[in-house]
Amino acid sequence: MLGGDGIWRTLEFLVDAGADRTVVSATVLLASNLPTFMPSKCLGGIGGVVETVVVDSQFRIVRDDGVYACFRGQFAACTQVEALDMSILGRDILDMFALIIDRRADVVAILGGLHFYTIQHRAP
Repeated sequence: MLGGDGIWRTLEFLVDAGADRTVVSATVLLASNLPTFMPSKCLGGIGGVVETVVVDSQFRIVRDDGVYACFRGQFAACTQVEALDMSILGRDILDMFALIIDRRADVVAILGGLHFYTIQHRAP
């Protein structure tokens, strides 16, 4: 994620296919030096309802060819450290891709552009 000081910081996301929005954790918010503005809506999930602020930033994800896919916009950010352990990549970004979650193979794949997938039946 691009911080307010112009430095890119490594950020881990929890891919959450059920989350409406991408949300930055308070820990990342504090480290990013990003200015915050206008309180966002309270966001709710399994852990309850939390207050958030809005940050204007960008983050990038490395593609398999080494080129970055960059996402710019306004994102919600938690203000309470205990509210969110890890930043969440939500459907506002994930809906642009095909998301494959294969628990057996321990794979999470985000496909876009020229990538595709097929499902095949394997004989026993």
